[in-house]
Amino acid sequence: MKTTALASSLLLSTQLAASDIPADFSDVGQLIPDAQIRMAYLGSDNFVGTPVDGYEANKCYLQQNAAQALIKVQQAARAQGYSLWIFDCYRPQRAVNHFMRWAADLADTTTKAQYYPNLNKDQLVGEYIAEKSGHSRGSTLDLTLAKQDEQGNWQPIDMGSPFDMFDPVSNVGNPAVNAAQTANRQLLENLMLQGGFKVYNMEWWHFTHQPPVYTDTYFDFVVR
Repeated sequence: MKTTALASSLLLSTQLAASDIPADFSDVGQLIPDAQIRMAYLGSDNFVGTPVDGYEANKCYLQQNAAQALIKVQQAARAQGYSLWIFDCYRPQRAVNHFMRWAADLADTTTKAQYYPNLNKDQLVGEYIAEKSGHSRGSTLDLTLAKQDEQGNWQPIDMGSPFDMFDPVSNVGNPAVNAAQTANRQLLENLMLQGGFKVYNMEWWHFTHQPPVYTDTYFDFVVR
């Protein structure tokens, strides 16, 4: 094994064992207090159907470069009457492990109708669920745009498919969504692109700040 590879492996092991938040990670809620943070895996309303390992608070952590870039995205969104609505940010490796255990249990299909109605569960690993997630490196987040209703409450806008809908309809540029939904997706992508984020073509909600600071390190500190 090369020395650099060994050093990378040791760094990975150290970070996975760490309980403290890395010094260069930021709490987005403190930086962007008007963002709508709704961490999807803190509760049971998600594709796993239960609270996910590693989430103990409704907090969004990102590596500071991504976090600072997101401030500008929120400012641009607010200038157009929108706010960012954030589903997930940094994701502990233990949460990813939880996803993989769920995916391996082919008998558990309780969330199929809502989250993967047109795919078999054994088709989810790979393009939608992976053993290692960019989220665990701190530069990736899942989000949408929201507008205020008549009562002043923020509500997500229509993107043609809900967050974590594992289906071709969630692919960027899918022709099955109507013109208004396509325009909404394009607005989100444009705002994020201007902030230095790149979309994942399989999921309209999934963006990574470029270039990600960590490429081979997957953190495992608990969101609390």
